[in-house]
Amino acid sequence: MTHPHPNEAEAVMHANPYYPLAERRGTRGLYFICKRGIDIMASLAGLFLLAPLFIVLAVLIKLEDPRGAVFFSQNRIGKDEKPFRMYKFRSMVSNAEELLQDLLHQNEISGAMFKMKEDPRITRIGRIIRKTSIDELPQLFNVLKGDMSLVGPRPPLPREVEEYTDYDKLRLTVTPGCTGLWQVSGRNELSFAEMVQLDLEYIEQRSPMLDTKILFKTVKVMAGSKDAF
Repeated sequence: MTHPHPNEAEAVMHANPYYPLAERRGTRGLYFICKRGIDIMASLAGLFLLAPLFIVLAVLIKLEDPRGAVFFSQNRIGKDEKPFRMYKFRSMVSNAEELLQDLLHQNEISGAMFKMKEDPRITRIGRIIRKTSIDELPQLFNVLKGDMSLVGPRPPLPREVEEYTDYDKLRLTVTPGCTGLWQVSGRNELSFAEMVQLDLEYIEQRSPMLDTKILFKTVKVMAGSKDAF
């Protein structure tokens, strides 16, 4: 995929077929109201029903690494490039961020992201919960707060956004999600450019039906994903 040059930013924002013009004009108002209502009800129900699992995971994480915290929070970039704190179960050693610089040259995905299949920073329990994406469950707190939605583009790191082109930033025009079209379409087997393309396709085509399909596919991925790392 070719990206537009910086001086084409305005043209991209107004002429690109994936730019959410419908959202700006308010023609999807009912959809957004329903989407937010479902996010609130589902996140509350999920946090209540999953409370026993949260307790078990907290114990296992502390047993393996008593010095580290159970939860890991990180600055992410949300809708309209606004930063927020995203929560996850800690799946890496407590000094993972300090060790990252020494691993950047081993990045296994192209573009403004870092992924490494055999990342030495991941703990034993962390490797298990990552394989099933259970480490992502605390993001239900973010959904309840409104920082995220159940379905939407993955919220990037600030250092990733620094490398974005104006075209890439189109994926930041909507609320990020816990899962999305990219996550259920190949995930780490896809390049960064393909991820952006899928996110923009979602933005253009999103609907209650598409959100439902993505959520059902996410359950299947969590039940036996080979791509999560």
